[in-house]
Parts: sequence; structure tokens; C-alpha cells
Amino acid sequence: MLYKLNSFKFYSLQMVQNKIQLFFLLLMGAVFQATAQDYAPLPYPDRVILTWTANPSNSQTVTWRTDTTVTAAKAQIKAEDSSPALETEIASYDAETRPLRGGAYLTANYHHLTFQNLKPNTVYAYRVGAGESWSEWFQFTTASEKAAPFSFIYLGDAQNDIRSKWSRVIRKAFSHQPDARFIIHTGDLINRSNNDKEWGEWHYGGGFINGMIPSLPSPGNHEYFRDEKKVLTLDPHWGAQYTLPDNGPEGLKESVYYIDYQGMRVISLDSQMIILDESSAKVQYEWLEKVLQENRNLWTVITFHHPIFSTAKSRDNKEFRERFKPLFDRYHVDLVLQGHDHTYSRGQNLPRGLSGREAGGPVYLVSVAGPKMYKVDGAKWMNVSLENTQLFQIIRVNGQDLKFEAYKTSGELFDAFSLKKKSRAEAAVFTELNPEAIKR
Repeated sequence: MLYKLNSFKFYSLQMVQNKIQLFFLLLMGAVFQATAQDYAPLPYPDRVILTWTANPSNSQTVTWRTDTTVTAAKAQIKAEDSSPALETEIASYDAETRPLRGGAYLTANYHHLTFQNLKPNTVYAYRVGAGESWSEWFQFTTASEKAAPFSFIYLGDAQNDIRSKWSRVIRKAFSHQPDARFIIHTGDLINRSNNDKEWGEWHYGGGFINGMIPSLPSPGNHEYFRDEKKVLTLDPHWGAQYTLPDNGPEGLKESVYYIDYQGMRVISLDSQMIILDESSAKVQYEWLEKVLQENRNLWTVITFHHPIFSTAKSRDNKEFRERFKPLFDRYHVDLVLQGHDHTYSRGQNLPRGLSGREAGGPVYLVSVAGPKMYKVDGAKWMNVSLENTQLFQIIRVNGQDLKFEAYKTSGELFDAFSLKKKSRAEAAVFTELNPEAIKR
């Protein structure tokens, strides 16, 4: 009896110990999960992201974040030689530091640096950090000095469920086209302006991709808020984390810019300010006309958030369209890449805004990468449209030929067309490659 009693007591004690151990494991797991979702800054670099501020063939800009204990950050670089001895024969540079106050965390430090005097069409390895706290080594490839084949990725709005549902879209785009040279984001990258947690999700979703492939972002309406004086204000995270070309108009240099890449000029506009601020619309129009006049590249792509031809019901940006569309037609812009309407739509247009005939203007595109969806309106400008589907787009450029492909997140090709262009003084010749559209 005593043996049984002792056995029973021992078993009970063991069970209690197991339960206590399980409790602490669950507690630790909950703490770890909360910490993992917290996105608080640390001494170690995070949110590493490539952009450009100068010529992509001989420079590369990198930006990253730390906590405020890091005040003197550095970036190191060397031409990739495939040797594991990466710390030898490197060039080390001091970064500029910009504190960011507000949002979920009162203060974080963002650091940026532009590597200069690089060799064209060359793979480089780099890392960022300070003291004992360094990032992993990343790679990037500089552009060619002249026109050469390349590809890039175009992503519509992320906005909601960024970590949970948008992350797989950018990762699928990368796995489909890992040698893409840059990624265009057409606004509403987050849902609530100045929300550091959502920016943390966005950087988490992009992960190492952001540190290898430069980003070209345009702000959307969800990157804006009105301050205590009701002034329309761009999220301060924007200028801190995206170090972009300083060639935009005064007062809009953080969101309006252009970059020339291997025979293509990519121009970013701030459509939120065009739609809601008349003086900004005028300034951007005048700046854009000058940038288009001076363009010497064969191809021209313009990207912004609000579509000038809307795809969703009860939306129309008429004043924006009537003001800017004549510029697009006059200077033979090839692609207009947009977001905002949370659908996929594609259409050509004549100067009078119709479709279905020989087109003289750009191909207009709207797409969505995140999970928030709208219904497609029955507007006639669209040749192809799709609802309730997350997509990514791949654009390939090879001399006088451009090919556009839209993929569902599964990797299934949904839409495609090609353009051929012999001179920037004339419109590109369009060829339909979508089988369903061809049947119609």
C-alpha cells in the first residue's frame, strides 16, 4: 500500500512539474511571439533597403535602422570575389544619421549612405552596422552604362495584412524573377500613416529582398495624414527609410523624383498632393513637363498611386486626368503604373480616352498586391480586368522591345502584352499577348 501511495505521490509530483514546465514554455513562447511582432529598434541593423540617389551604374544608396544607442554607423563594401574573407580589402564609409521621433516608438535612428565610384555592371557585397553589431553581407549589381536588357517588378497596394498576406506576393515575385533590377511600389504600402508596426510588417515582408533589389516607391493616400494644423503631411517614416533622388520639385523632393536605368526613365509622381493640393498639382505638372522634355531615354514609365482612369466603382479622378493625360500623350509615355483601386485592369487609350482601336497613348495599368479588394467597374477603357486576386507584374526590357506580364500569386500567368519602339518621338507599337483578350 505504501508503495502504491508513494508511486501515486511521485506520479502526481511529476505531473505537476510537467504542467509547470509547460506553463513556462507557453509563457516564454507568448513573450517571444509578442517580441517578434513588436518591431522595436535594436543596436543591430534592420529595415535594410536599397534605393538610388544618383547614377545606378556607378552608385548605390542604402538605408537602415537602429536604436538610438547607435550614433556613428558605417557601411562596408567590396566587389564580390566569391571569397569568404569578406572583411579583407573592404572600403568602409561613415553613414549619415537621421533620428525619427513619433509613431509606436519615440525615437529610432535611420542611417543612410551612398556608395560612389562603383564599376558598372558589377556585383558588390556590402554590410552595414557599428561596433560589434553588423548586418549580414548583402549583394547588389550596378547598372550598365548604356542600354542593356533588364527586368523589374511592379507591385500595387500592400496596405492590409502586410506580414500575413502581402509578404508571400513580394516573395513569389522575387522567386519568379530573382535578377530583377528594381521594384516599383505604387503607394499604400501601409494602412495607417506613421504606424511603425505596419512599417515593421512591410520591411519584414520584403526582408532580404529589400537589401538586394532597389525599391522605387510612390506614396499613396495612406502614407499621408493631417497634422494638428490640418496640413496634409507625408508620413515621417517615408523620408527616413527611403533615401531617394533629390531631383524633384521643391517641397516634394521626398516623393517626386526620376531615375534613368539602361535606356528607361522611371518617373514617380505624388498623386495624393496632385488631387488634394492645387499648388502642388501645378508644381508637379511643370516639373513633369520639363523632365519629359529633357528625357533622352527610349522608354518612359510613370508611376503614381491614384489611377487617372479608375477601375473601381464610384471613383473618378477627372481633374487629374484632364490635366496630366495630354502630357503623357504628347511625350509618348509608354507605361503608366498605378494602384489605389484594389483590382487589376489594363487598357490602351486614344488621345480622346477610348480603347479598342489603334492606340496613341500609354498603356494604363492598375494592380493590387495586398488582400484588400474592390469590384471592377464596367468602364470601357479596360481591355483586361480581374477582381479578388493578388498579383505581381514583371516587365522585361530588351532594346526596342518591352514585354509586360501579370501573374497571380500562384505563379499563373494572367495577362501579357508587348511593346516595340524605335524612337522616343513616337508611340510604341502594341501587341496583345493575352489569349482571352485576343479571342474577344
